[in-house]
Amino acid sequence: MDFELRAAKEKLEREQRERKEKARISGERERKAREEARRRLDSLEALHRARRMQSALAAQQAIDREEEDLAIGNGIRFNTILHAIPYHGFGDKIKLPPSCFDELSTQGALDKGPMLFELSTVNEPENSVSMEQKTTHSGVLEFTASEGFAELPPQLWQNLFPVNSNSPLIRIRYVRLPKGIYAKLQPEVLGFSDIPNHRAVLETTLRQHAALSEGDLLLVHHGGMEYRLRVLELKPDSSISVLETDIEVDITEPSAVAANMGHGMLIPLVLGKPETGVVEEGKYNYYKFSIDSKIYEDAADGDLNILVNLVMDNNDTNGDADLYVSHHPFLFPTQHQHQWSSHDVGTKVVCLTGRGISLTADTYSIGVFGFRGISNYKITIDCQPSVQSGAVGQKVGTDLVSSSQKGADAEQCQNCKQLVPARTIALHEAYCKRHNIVCQYKSCGVILRRDEAGKHVHCSKCGKAFQQEEMGKHIKVFHEPLHCGCGEVLEKEEMVIHQSSVCPLRVVTCRFCGDMVPAGNTPDDVRDRIRGYSEHESLCGSRTSPCDFCGRAIMLKEMDLHRSAVHEKLASENEKSAVSRSFMELDSDGAVDHSAPQISTFQSQTSHSTQNQSVESLACPICNQIFIGTNSVWQLNIHLDKKHFNNIAHNNGSKNIPSMPDDSIRAQNMTARTMVVSCPICGMSVHSERDLSQHIDLVH
Repeated sequence: MDFELRAAKEKLEREQRERKEKARISGERERKAREEARRRLDSLEALHRARRMQSALAAQQAIDREEEDLAIGNGIRFNTILHAIPYHGFGDKIKLPPSCFDELSTQGALDKGPMLFELSTVNEPENSVSMEQKTTHSGVLEFTASEGFAELPPQLWQNLFPVNSNSPLIRIRYVRLPKGIYAKLQPEVLGFSDIPNHRAVLETTLRQHAALSEGDLLLVHHGGMEYRLRVLELKPDSSISVLETDIEVDITEPSAVAANMGHGMLIPLVLGKPETGVVEEGKYNYYKFSIDSKIYEDAADGDLNILVNLVMDNNDTNGDADLYVSHHPFLFPTQHQHQWSSHDVGTKVVCLTGRGISLTADTYSIGVFGFRGISNYKITIDCQPSVQSGAVGQKVGTDLVSSSQKGADAEQCQNCKQLVPARTIALHEAYCKRHNIVCQYKSCGVILRRDEAGKHVHCSKCGKAFQQEEMGKHIKVFHEPLHCGCGEVLEKEEMVIHQSSVCPLRVVTCRFCGDMVPAGNTPDDVRDRIRGYSEHESLCGSRTSPCDFCGRAIMLKEMDLHRSAVHEKLASENEKSAVSRSFMELDSDGAVDHSAPQISTFQSQTSHSTQNQSVESLACPICNQIFIGTNSVWQLNIHLDKKHFNNIAHNNGSKNIPSMPDDSIRAQNMTARTMVVSCPICGMSVHSERDLSQHIDLVH
């Protein structure tokens, strides 16, 4: 009995312990579950709170960016990210897709003037290496790029991506920049200081730019060379607009002088001091020297010869070089663009006087071209007094006797055809036939020693005489076909003429901007062709500038015509009115009769009428039609107005030039017709300055 009770008690206690353990475990599990749930809830709340904070921060940043974009864009917001791709061009104008134009035009950006943009690099998410963010500014050239892409010229590409990158991302933002008043530039090479007209070169370069930023690289192309200038300082801000503004520019010396020696640099030469050098085949070494006013005066009077000597190393038998000398605008003389040259084998001497090219007291450039192998040379600029010497050689038929000796006692040698004294003719002919021989080449006739006659040869193409060892170089230099960049294939002499007169790639000095630029093709405007303008001058002269007298915006190529036609006429009218007032004032005092001005006017009219009567006939400069009579000038003007002015207007697509009326209508209304401009040459009145321009081009 006790045993059963004890067993039941133990069983009950065991069950109670198990229930307590289960209850404890269940409570512990529930507690952990509640803690886990609470922890998850706290984490979720923290995540939501962080997301809300990030969203709020992003929204605030977006608002700040929008406000910043609106502030720097003067009420216009344009901020987009595009893929950048390069295109070949000049300046800092980019190409954007058409959608950008729609977005900008809807906000009225076209009404606020030229559009400027801030360009900055964007680090791509998949790119593990974070690159330094670059920022620059630019204008826009056109809206023709593909959607999602922006096309950048080489200068902007180098400013944003010093390291090559394949279609990187850039952020483009519309901005308004202040007009610049000051810029400090630093060339990376020494050669930029050799350019004679820095202002014209920089004006031409900046005309292709819209903005500048500190730290940018400015590429300047001049005379076939590319100069790199670093923008160090700008005012009034670190980024400025260069459109329609006057900027003061300071150019400092390059910082790394030793590292940039020889690239696009002219090494200075001192008169009389030799300079040694080495040039490789196909390359140039350039030098410069100056002629002061005293040397120029002596050379102009013929008392001084300026010689450029190029002495080759005698130990260097495999090398040879050519010598080229030029003056502005050819800063770097080449094989095809130069004023003086020497292609002799060995030592070369170029005399700058007496060659038909006028010298000036200025700086001259020398180019030493490696013709063959590696050439060691010594170059010197010498000034030697002029010496009046006799002929160096003799030609067949040249007399060896003076004029006083000519006469009955002079006979002609049968070998050299020279006149010699009769008393020595036998000895002379015997000696001449034994030792001398006459070159039988047409128009040569040079007397040669028999032992040297084998070395005397003539070029089969041009007929010039050379030594045997010089013929190979002559053929290669002067008669091998050369390819011009415009597509022409010519020999050397023809190529020199081509590249100096008709080649569209030839370098000319623009009469409007003063810079050295490619001439281009023939201009489309017939008036510009008659004036002799190049294609660049036709475009450059179409720029407008305010007149100094009246302030009107006049094209540069029409400025002289405007001043002579408008302001000289006004000046003459003011002078006449002043003279009339002076006559009236004198007459009021009883000193001058009223008829004096009338007599003067009558005499002037009579003189003008007499001058017109002296003209018997005139020919049209276009169709050569002849006009005869005292009114031939008037007939020619009517003919030009009716037959040629309207044709020019039709061919150019212009419909604003009024056609001239018939002769009967002109005769009836000639006195009542109102003329606003008079020709400064013949006095004929026309409707406008444009008609006057056509009248002067076609008549005078």
